[in-house]
Amino acid sequence: MLDHTGIVVTDLARARRFYDAIATALELQTADNGPESFVFGKSAEERIPYLWIGVTRPSYWVDGSRAGLNQMHVAFQARSKAMVDTFHLAAIAGGGTDNGAPGPRPGAGDYYGAFVLDPDGNNIEACWRGDVPNYRE
Repeated sequence: MLDHTGIVVTDLARARRFYDAIATALELQTADNGPESFVFGKSAEERIPYLWIGVTRPSYWVDGSRAGLNQMHVAFQARSKAMVDTFHLAAIAGGGTDNGAPGPRPGAGDYYGAFVLDPDGNNIEACWRGDVPNYRE
């Protein structure tokens, strides 16, 4: 299970607007984590798992790495198809770019998802799996 992951962005304020928008749509939260980063997750009480988002160059990056060079994919679990739809609208309004409108995905069972590129080109998804129990509840 995911503990945490992180992405480096080029413009922290622009990224914060995008992730604030999708946090509201997914009933998640963003929280300050210093002047060069913030975190995205469930709540202050339930801190893990989380997504770290910042402008600081991580110590584990290999030479030549930079924000947006290696696209990352992160899929957030939604509780309903309506939540996926809300995520997609909020992500676009928050500065994202459509990368796959909400809908079922062929060959994936009872799966409904939407894909949006964040301002740095990372592929951010919200998905609902009707045939899989929701482990968040």
